[in-house]
Amino acid sequence: MTTGKQPTIGNGKICYIEMAAHDEEVSAAFYKAVFGWNIRKRGDGVTAFDDGVGEVSGAWVTGRKPATSVGLLVYIMVDNMEKTIEAVIANGGTIVQPVGMDAPEITARFSDPAGNIIGLYQNPE
Repeated sequence: MTTGKQPTIGNGKICYIEMAAHDEEVSAAFYKAVFGWNIRKRGDGVTAFDDGVGEVSGAWVTGRKPATSVGLLVYIMVDNMEKTIEAVIANGGTIVQPVGMDAPEITARFSDPAGNIIGLYQNPE
């Protein structure tokens, strides 16, 4: 989903992420199905993405080791944790930390099809 607006430009903003992938197309399909990310081909042929609000972009990179252990951990904001967890599982991901481990925050962690561990965060109402 593209918003039609340009991303915020500013010193210190996180703007680009490279994610390890065994297969760019499998990873792209997963993130599009689960989070609605905009998937596109760059001029150099690399499969790239824009997040759900058009603020962060990136690409999948083959030939890199996935982030299979927690070090630097990126969280994706979601509207509905339960539905997102269902979508993660239905699209080939695995929940590696269930909701409740970071209480009172509403978080979980999943492993994507390449094995990268990513956090989920739901803003409390």
